Amino acid sequence: MKTYDVVGIGNAIVDVFNQADDSFIEMMGIEKGIMQLVERERGEILYAAMKERVQAPGGSVANTIAGLGNLGLRTAFIGRVHDDALGRFYAKSMAESGTAFPNPPVPGGELPTSRSMIFVSPDGERSMNTYLGISSELGPDDVSDAVAGEAVLLFLEGYLYDKPKGKQAFERAAKLCRDAGGKAGIALSDPFCVDRHRDDFRRLVKDLDYVIGNEHEWSSLYQTDLSAALEQAARDAGVVVCTRSGDEVILVRGEEMVTVPVNRVVPVDATGAGDQFAAGFLYGFATGQSLAVAGRMGCVAAAEVISHFGARPETDLKALFRKEGLI
Repeated sequence: MKTYDVVGIGNAIVDVFNQADDSFIEMMGIEKGIMQLVERERGEILYAAMKERVQAPGGSVANTIAGLGNLGLRTAFIGRVHDDALGRFYAKSMAESGTAFPNPPVPGGELPTSRSMIFVSPDGERSMNTYLGISSELGPDDVSDAVAGEAVLLFLEGYLYDKPKGKQAFERAAKLCRDAGGKAGIALSDPFCVDRHRDDFRRLVKDLDYVIGNEHEWSSLYQTDLSAALEQAARDAGVVVCTRSGDEVILVRGEEMVTVPVNRVVPVDATGAGDQFAAGFLYGFATGQSLAVAGRMGCVAAAEVISHFGARPETDLKALFRKEGLI
């Protein structure tokens, strides 16, 4: 019996929200409606400008792990935070939500806890300014045998490949998990991340048990159209999952291909849709469901999170699955 059903490894980022009108956004030189990385000095200026900030633990894979915790699975998240106010908040929040956060906040050093300053304008647009801070220093020493080796499923964040130490942490965790009989997979993260690490990701697809990406990421990985990309992925990977921004989800395992319809809804806030799709899919995968059911679970979880602000579920996902006849 493994200690954890699912363990995630990725960037531990505190999301900091603030309401802001267009004049404020323009005055601060913020690019509206996009996510951009910022340096420390710029991050501190923006953080100080947030007068009524609201904080929430974030990070793509961490959001997925929170969704799996909502579904009652035993979860842990491997991430790196500093021993500062935001870092202690992050560790405490993860623990209180039922996800083990085995790496204690790191004392000393210069890099603070990572944060994303998110300015929400009256039209609902989110302008995200992310300072990666100490999470970008995650390395192999942060990966414990007692965590990665005790996972039924391991879920990896592609963004970690942006730093050599992150890549080493990632590969150590995957080896520990698979050597102990678990299954490891990856979220491709975004097309630009795929562009930066195409050769590594093509190798990883062959080495891992499942890979989740959207249509742009798969096309970027193989530098071809989606149909040809998924044909190649099916030859390379264990389970291939492709989301398509409101269109049917495609899931492939060997000769088996399933398409899952999506109920289109007008999003209140699309942040976290991919993260919670992954949570629903991984719940189905972890509990032995068919590809069709696992894909449908992903779609239900994604629809829940885009119905409100925030990247983590606010409703009992398992109750929604029951309502849909999935469990």
